[in-house]
Parts: sequence; C-alpha cells; structure tokens
Amino acid sequence: MSRALAPRWPDADADSLGYAATFLLPLVQAPPRAVWGKTASAKWLNAETTLGAPVEWDADPGEVLLRYLRAFGPAAPKDVRAWCYRTGLREVIDGLRSQLRTFRTEEGVELLDVEDGLFPDPDTPAPVRFLPEYDNATLGFADRSRILPPGTERPFWKGTVLVDGFAAGTWRFDRDGDEVTIEVNPWRKLTRSERAEVDAEEAALVDFARSA
Repeated sequence: MSRALAPRWPDADADSLGYAATFLLPLVQAPPRAVWGKTASAKWLNAETTLGAPVEWDADPGEVLLRYLRAFGPAAPKDVRAWCYRTGLREVIDGLRSQLRTFRTEEGVELLDVEDGLFPDPDTPAPVRFLPEYDNATLGFADRSRILPPGTERPFWKGTVLVDGFAAGTWRFDRDGDEVTIEVNPWRKLTRSERAEVDAEEAALVDFARSA
C-alpha cells in the first residue's frame, strides 16, 4: 500500500502513508489470506468498493456494546474498552441498564451481560481447543486472568492450547509438502487424561489440515 500511495504524495514518508491508510480508511483484506502452511503480506481493498455500499461511520455505540457482551459477557466495562478502545462507555452502559443483567466478582467488580446470555453451570466440561494467533478469547478482555494463568506469557502472536477452558500452552503448525505436523508446548505438566485429550484434538486438526 505504501508503494501505491507514494507517487501521489512524493514529499511524505511512504511508510507513514501506508499506516495512515490502514488506520483511517475502511479496508478489508483481499483473499486468499490465512492459507494453511503459507505466508504472504496482506493485500487491502476499499471496503465500500468491495461491499458495494457506503460504510457507516456513526455506528451506534450501544449496539457495539451489546454485540461484545453477546460474544464475551459477562464482562467488566474496562474489558469492553480494552476490546474496542472506545471512551465514554459509562453513559452508554447506563442507557442500556434495562437490557442488561449484572453480576459482581469476589472483588466487587461489576460484570455486565445481555439478558439472554449463556450462563452455563461452572461444572460444564470445557473440551481442549486449539486457538489461532491473536484470537479474541485472549485479546477480548482487560483482565486476561480468566483465560491466561498468572505468571504466564501473553502469547497473542502464537496459537494457544486451551485445557479445561484455560490456556495451558502454545502450539505451532508446520507443513512440508504433504507432511503436516503440530508442535505443542505446554506450560505445565499435563495429566494423563489431559494429554490424551490434547493428542486427540491435535490428530483431528492434522487430519483437517491435510484435507484442506
């Protein structure tokens, strides 16, 4: 993008032009993107041209809040801010009180959720899952202790292995021709049953990657 913009503004720093465009313009990444076993620089298209419709810049902040809570609630106001970087949420939250239900953590922090949000029993089993890099499950909260154990690294740029709903390590995918391998790096010693569940999920992911 920087190379495409530089001839039009030759006196400006090319990299700065590229950053300004990606930060300020409505863009979408052009496919193919995130192809198994391959890497490539992102290619950008104008979102309005791609969608064939103008992008609304005055999105309702209340709807943004409700969409976040449908995906990640219960969550604290600071979690919403950490996810969307939007200020002035207190007034938005107060205006939506009739559509929300609230909880309190043991420390007294208020948590918000939509009225019909899923609230499973604490004893509900959480199967092993392999999350991709920069997944919202690890990025969507200010308080990430709900998924990242204390004292561990914050592997936003790595795939994360969830065991019983908590990050228990990272994983790395590699392809060499038709050969597909996954390397799991746990942060702690897994129990025998946990290791078996991780191995089963790893095998299923390898089968999927080979068929993709």
